[in-house]
Amino acid sequence: MIRPISRSEIRERIHTRIRKKLAGTTERPRLAVFRSVAHIYAQVIDDSKGVTLASASTVEKVAGTATGGNVTAAVEIGKRIAERAKEKGIAKVVFDRGGYLYHGRVKALADAAREAGLEF
Repeated sequence: MIRPISRSEIRERIHTRIRKKLAGTTERPRLAVFRSVAHIYAQVIDDSKGVTLASASTVEKVAGTATGGNVTAAVEIGKRIAERAKEKGIAKVVFDRGGYLYHGRVKALADAAREAGLEF
């Protein structure tokens, strides 16, 4: 019998396909997004060196985000990751949606990061 493919396996395949086409460089690092049911995470990654330059998530103990499973929290994380990237001197990034559809929380995070000053 053939085993059915789970949603997470499909997302991983899509993410692998996306990652073949884009990579973060020193001049333009990658803004990677991961979302779970309860939280959302964002990282600015320099793939040429293999280091994370900045990160933000709803898991952090910062006042203002009660839960991470909604669009409001995603907007807050988008603003926070843009601030932290700008502190490190990063103005342009490549957006990596992580295999997720570009809507809902992922789109809200990206739009908030753009409004806060990141270019992609």
